Amino acid sequence: MWMINNTVLLLRPDALTRFTFSYPTRLAHSRKVSPFSCFCQSPPRNKRVTALSTKKPDDDHETSPVPPAHPSDEKLEKFSADVGWLSAFPHVSVASMANFLFGYHIGVMNGPIVSIARELGFEGNSILEGLVVSIFIAGAFIGSIGSGPLLDKLGCRRTFQIATIPLILGALVSAQANSLDEILCGRFLVGLGIGVNTVLVPIYISEVAPTKYRGSLGTLCQIGTCLGIILSLLLGIPAEDDPHWWRTMLYVASMPGFLLALGMQFAVESPRWLCKVGRLDDAKVVIRNIWGGSEVEKAVEDFQSVMKNSGSNLNSRWLDLLDKPHSRVAFIGGTLFVLQQFAGINGVLYFSSLTFQNVGITSGAQASLYVGVTNFAGALCASYLIDKQGRKKLLIGSYLGMAVSMFLIVYSVGFPLDEDLSQSLSILGTLMYIFSFAIGAGPVTGLIIPELSSNRTRGKIMGFSFSVHWVCNFLVGLFFLDLVEKFGVGTVYAGFGSVSLLAAAFSYRFIVETKGRSLEEIEMSLNSTDLS
Repeated sequence: MWMINNTVLLLRPDALTRFTFSYPTRLAHSRKVSPFSCFCQSPPRNKRVTALSTKKPDDDHETSPVPPAHPSDEKLEKFSADVGWLSAFPHVSVASMANFLFGYHIGVMNGPIVSIARELGFEGNSILEGLVVSIFIAGAFIGSIGSGPLLDKLGCRRTFQIATIPLILGALVSAQANSLDEILCGRFLVGLGIGVNTVLVPIYISEVAPTKYRGSLGTLCQIGTCLGIILSLLLGIPAEDDPHWWRTMLYVASMPGFLLALGMQFAVESPRWLCKVGRLDDAKVVIRNIWGGSEVEKAVEDFQSVMKNSGSNLNSRWLDLLDKPHSRVAFIGGTLFVLQQFAGINGVLYFSSLTFQNVGITSGAQASLYVGVTNFAGALCASYLIDKQGRKKLLIGSYLGMAVSMFLIVYSVGFPLDEDLSQSLSILGTLMYIFSFAIGAGPVTGLIIPELSSNRTRGKIMGFSFSVHWVCNFLVGLFFLDLVEKFGVGTVYAGFGSVSLLAAAFSYRFIVETKGRSLEEIEMSLNSTDLS
């Protein structure tokens, strides 16, 4: 083996094989070297990397006969890996750390809330316990509303970094709390950061990811949330024996915030935002690094064409959401989140621990872990299918699966069945529901709204849609147990199943397929009423 001109030559008796290593070069206009630069050298235009290739002889010169290829070489030549997503992956992974924090804060209060209430003096007061768990929803609502203007003025990277401030402070204040007021303050601050980030992550991924891989990379939002929940549940296991362990868990919650702020210092800015604020050279550098040099001119031309038609979103107003076609997208975004929440995901997650208890799984952490792993498995399937089957098919199939799962549980609790069979059907229905949600209704809803939104109003439409999400989330959490107590589990779950069917019908009627189309293509189609 020799190294010649950055090329490793591997000599075998029957073939001459070359593997070329491309070292990152210094780009004009670049001011610093990112740790991610090794990922930013885009593959050739066909986006395929072949494992083994044999050098072809020059047709202009006589060559000696080439020996027949070794059988193992033929197999290797057929193997190729699609790595066009690799250049964007480290950047969107850093952004998805915000969803990891979201998932962690969802799960961090599930187990230790009893210990917190006992230590801070409000044990037995279910209203205050519920307030500590859900106060971050109020902060998230405010954060969602305020995220759009911040994004328009500062861009994604700086907004991410600003949002980590309340996340870190909130976690530290909560961890050191010695009174109810202090932990409520900490949870509210966490909510502010969560609200901003839940809006920001899908926008950032949709604007940075290459068109071909936008869906698969977009599912990192859901995957990050699942991993955060799972980690919080695993870390919560010692809380059953250590009444002060909850403080350690909340201290841990501050660490990803520091990593997110640091990672965003080296991540790329959205090329679309750079173009909007006049930093055209910086936008070209990002496009060249992430999408490939052949995409630069066409992408910039599309950006400028869209901005010329609709104007820079730095000048957009909330009232613009009342004008067509923005009003239609805002309606779709708000309705999707209403249907998602009233299809019962939070109620099912809450009630799943009781369902598992009926079959002998008394540990709440263990039951939640089963749910978390199922959720994670569904998100992985979504990442594989979303750019192959498309958003619309996944969304419709997801809601139909959720409806079938709900009616299966209704059947198990409402009809005279053997007790073991009834409990098994309940468990099956619960896991099917969570898997179905994770494969479509969870990841697709947050992804397709920024895809349909215009460049001018994307931040504000996402802010509006997620504010609707948080309101509905709060209402389901507030009334779910009362409805179960008054009408029974079967009736409430039948309602969830009916809403899931309605959501499938809504998706069929109003959602258009965005797979394989750039955001600019989608916007131009929307403006010409092709998406109506």
